Amino acid sequence: MTDRDLRQAEYFRNRLVKNERQLRRWARREGVEALRLFDNDIPEIPLALERYGLGSEAAIQLALYERPYEKNEAEEAEWLGLMARTAAEALGVDGGSVFVKTRRRMRALEQYERTAAAAAERRTREGGLDFIVDLAGHLDTGLFLDHRPTRAIVREAAAGCEALNLFAYTGSFSVYAAAGAAASVTSVDLSARYLDWAGRNLELNGFSASRHPLVRADVRAFLAEAKRRGRRWDLIVVDPPTFSNSKRSPEDFDVNRDWPELLASCLAVCSPDASIYFSTNSRSFKWRADAVEAASEDISEATIPPDFRDRRIHRCWKLKAP
Repeated sequence: MTDRDLRQAEYFRNRLVKNERQLRRWARREGVEALRLFDNDIPEIPLALERYGLGSEAAIQLALYERPYEKNEAEEAEWLGLMARTAAEALGVDGGSVFVKTRRRMRALEQYERTAAAAAERRTREGGLDFIVDLAGHLDTGLFLDHRPTRAIVREAAAGCEALNLFAYTGSFSVYAAAGAAASVTSVDLSARYLDWAGRNLELNGFSASRHPLVRADVRAFLAEAKRRGRRWDLIVVDPPTFSNSKRSPEDFDVNRDWPELLASCLAVCSPDASIYFSTNSRSFKWRADAVEAASEDISEATIPPDFRDRRIHRCWKLKAP
């Protein structure tokens, strides 16, 4: 362990304590138990840290960003161990509840795979709702914390709506829409595992799959069939992956290329005056208002929560069907 490592650990500890203190009152008021408390705040410490849960139930996900330079594997492991211990001590979390992962830049045709054989499921609370997160199985825990405000916006808009959640993932938008008194919420995803997870999240909050159906399908194929059958929805959430090349889909998906066609397909199944919430975390995404036949509003700034200092973590638009 070098003096530089120890100095970085002290910087890390101080920043975690500061960030947690600044966010504590806001999180308590908003009923938020899962927070991002560090995100590459200090350039020489390329880590992202999220805390899930409170008190004795709290757990930490610590993710190492891919470094722009090579580092000895043994030295990296020792450094990560030091940072994990520092985080646990600074936040009062049991050392056995710190889960370390590695974030890396996505190359063409790559998608994140499981990072561990065994899952480490926990429950976390947000806005009066409960969600299952997995802190060991995948890089992503099953709850994208940066979309917390977007979920709240959807809940406010959902009353009485027939809602559709595309690329539903683990169903957090579906749970919020159901909690907002949507007449029904249809969740569409190609992954059976994620749909099962979405169903568990709905049930955890007292919502039944009979009223809020889960559909395993390719989104583009689902929308084409819905248009053919004359289906209509009042509220649609579209939060697609940046890229997908699933073997279960007839063709790959690239949000930077395919978004105008995707939104046109959504508009084709909208009821009059329906709302579409579209978001992407692609850094290279370029929006063109003239590419969609609907009024659009960039609501990105209103959808970034205070625990995310990266204001470009995602972008979000609200579209209004004619």
